Amino acid sequence: MNALAPFRLDPLGDRLARLARSGVYLGTSSWKYPGWIGGVYTRDRYIWRGRFSTARFERLCLGEYAETFKTVCVDAAYYSFPTSEGVHTLGALVPDDFRFGFKVTGEITIKHFPALARFGSRAGRPNSNFLNANLFADQFLKPCAELGSKLGLLMFEFSRFSAGDFPAAPLFLDRLEEFLGRLPKGFRYGVEVRNAEFLGSAYFSTLARHGVAHVYNSWEAMPSVARQIEHSAGLPAAPFLGARFLLKPARAYADAVKRFSPYDQLKEPYPEGVEAGARIARRALQSQGKQAAYIYVNNRFEGNAPQTIRRMLDQIEDQNG
Repeated sequence: MNALAPFRLDPLGDRLARLARSGVYLGTSSWKYPGWIGGVYTRDRYIWRGRFSTARFERLCLGEYAETFKTVCVDAAYYSFPTSEGVHTLGALVPDDFRFGFKVTGEITIKHFPALARFGSRAGRPNSNFLNANLFADQFLKPCAELGSKLGLLMFEFSRFSAGDFPAAPLFLDRLEEFLGRLPKGFRYGVEVRNAEFLGSAYFSTLARHGVAHVYNSWEAMPSVARQIEHSAGLPAAPFLGARFLLKPARAYADAVKRFSPYDQLKEPYPEGVEAGARIARRALQSQGKQAAYIYVNNRFEGNAPQTIRRMLDQIEDQNG
């Protein structure tokens, strides 16, 4: 395989649509990448007054994205609460069979605000809204619920906790149990943790009691997704699966950005990770409708998320005839 070859995804749409009809949604983390022009996007659609318009591209490209893919993860929701207007705008750009995944806003999942400028005077201080179920329901879920059937998986991403945050896993699980018990029913929730030591039977049992999925995640300091699947084998699970393929384990985020930008080529194949994604999809397919799956791929995983998805889909189809 020539990792530097240009790519076109023309035949991919029908294949992903068939997969979605079987309950397996395979898409990318975010979508506004000019590096995908010529692969996912058609440059001529975004010409305004004779020039390429970045503003036009960012405003409208989701519609073209949805001509190929049936799901996307809205990563931007992590940084600020979604609004009814913003959610309505997104929903209007996609067909009825499209599903949105959302990263829940960090206001709910951050225990101590990092010392970053974007947090202003709160930088380095405790977050009084950590695991605030009422705030989540009012400020996050309420606008997202307006999507109706287009709303897929809502993911609570917890950055790695320090020993000062939670000296032991049971302390986190007690807080998580209380929070999950207070969430409004009838929605798909997933939990993504970045503390490998949390991945024990007590963690998976806590999620299962509330019908919540573990979001298998490929990340710098986490075991591979294949190892996470082994950790969860034989344990109770939600009626749906979630996964995010973000970074190859042991790779720093900044290094991936430097290596892979502008994300126009698949530069560094990671076969084990691709196979793990295909394995999760096959598990859902083999359930014959009893388990759906929401699988998201980031550009920083292999360099170009759409090509990773094509590789993943090839493996899914090879194993399922």
